[in-house]
Order: sequence, then structure tokens, then C-alpha cells
Amino acid sequence: MAEFLTLKSAVATYVHDGDVVALEGFTHLIPFAAGHEIIRQRRRDLTLVRLTPDLICDQLIGAGCARKLVFSWGGNPGVGSLHRFRDAVEHEWPHALELDEHSHAGLANRYVAGASGLPFAVLRAYAGTDVAAHSSSIASVTCPFSGEVLAAVAALRPDVTVIHAQQADRAGNVRLWGITGVQKEAVLAANRSIVTVEQIVDDFHDDRNAVVLPSWTVTAIAHVPRGCYPSYAAGYSERDNDYYEAWDDLSRDRQVFEDWLANQVYDQGRSS
Repeated sequence: MAEFLTLKSAVATYVHDGDVVALEGFTHLIPFAAGHEIIRQRRRDLTLVRLTPDLICDQLIGAGCARKLVFSWGGNPGVGSLHRFRDAVEHEWPHALELDEHSHAGLANRYVAGASGLPFAVLRAYAGTDVAAHSSSIASVTCPFSGEVLAAVAALRPDVTVIHAQQADRAGNVRLWGITGVQKEAVLAANRSIVTVEQIVDDFHDDRNAVVLPSWTVTAIAHVPRGCYPSYAAGYSERDNDYYEAWDDLSRDRQVFEDWLANQVYDQGRSS
């Protein structure tokens, strides 16, 4: 059964230096609060995994937490570049960042293979690109039935997956709805998982169009209302578009970013 912990305790217990850490949530339910706690606890040498590394990964990279990024699209949605990500790649600040780039389908299938206990997944992808030449996790296989050459992607099994969801019940089951992305697959593929939730409820009353993660698939649950801010949780909050726009200027300059980090992440943690 999943254990209920504070977010601080969950990160301290289950996120270690050198871990492969998946932080998933597509458009909404992005686990910002957990990402900030990882920064506050000064985790280092992490391999971050996220289909769409946006602001949360930019913040973790700029804070010096990441050694490597496994991803399929990186940017500030609707705005432009991720400046801390770009600075790490182009100028090795705060240090060098290794990249492993995929398509959305390729990375999603890596999670599926990991969740299924398979060594790899097969798909029609990457043809006509040189992506495979730059990744040790992409190869090719020949179908034994048709002779067709297909792309193969290595299974992805994170040390810990971190997601945000709308609800958990008191038995430790987790419920999320709306755009659910690959959260389910990322949790099932991981050795450990941390789920922050908007609300603890006695029962789930309506499971239509929702994903329910049984308690035995989840390691730790932390009650963190607005734990996905500035993204949103369908049915609970709205996206703060101004935050995303402001991030473009805030993250361009190293000193401005470091001031934000000190005032908005580290100081916020001390006052909580």
C-alpha cells in the first residue's frame, strides 16, 4: 500500500543523487511542487525524463540538479526557448548536460516497454531522420514474419517517477483525469513513485474517463494542493499563462535566474 508522507519526506526518502527521475504530466498536472522540493534538497547528477521538458526541467537544470535529459520536445509552450536548458547545452552552465532525444511516440513506447516488463518496444518511427545515430537507446529490428525493418527503443525504467494527480483515497489509490499523457505508464515502469495530489477523499464517486492507479502501484502520496502550479489540475485550478510568459525574461540571465531560485524556491521552502 502507498504510504502518506509530506512532500519533503517523500523526496528525502525516495529521490537520490544519481537517480533516473521521470516527471510527467502533459499540459496540466505538471509536478512543479515536487520539482522545487528536489531543488531545495539539492539533488545532483539526476537523469531527468520528461516527454515535454518545459519550465520544470528548465528550473531543475538551472539549479544544477541534472546531468542528463531524456526527452522528446523541449520549450516554453507558446513562448519560445528554455534558456537554462540552452545555456547548459551551449555553455555548460551550471555544468554540461547530456541529451537523449526521441519522438513523443518513441519515448512513450519506452515507458510502455518498461511497464510491461519487456526489454524494448517496436514501432514505425525515425525513418528519414538521424535521431537514432545520436541515441544509444534506439536501434532497429527485422520483423521475423514480414521482414520489415522497424525501430526498436530500449525499455525505460526510472528509479522514481513523480506525478501530480487530482485525488487519492485513504486506501492509497490515486485518481486523475483530463489530459493524462503517460503518467500511468511512467508510474508502472518505475521502481518507486511519488504522487502529489490536490485532495484526499474517502471514496472515488465517478471513475468515468479517469485513470485510477491502485495503491500497490504507488510508493508515496503527498497532499499538496496546487502542487502543479503554474500549470493546472482539471477540475481544481487554471493555468497561469502570465507565469509562462514571464519565465522567458526571468530565465534569460543567469543572475536573475539565481535570484529567483533563492527567493522563490529556497526561501519558500524555509518558510513552509
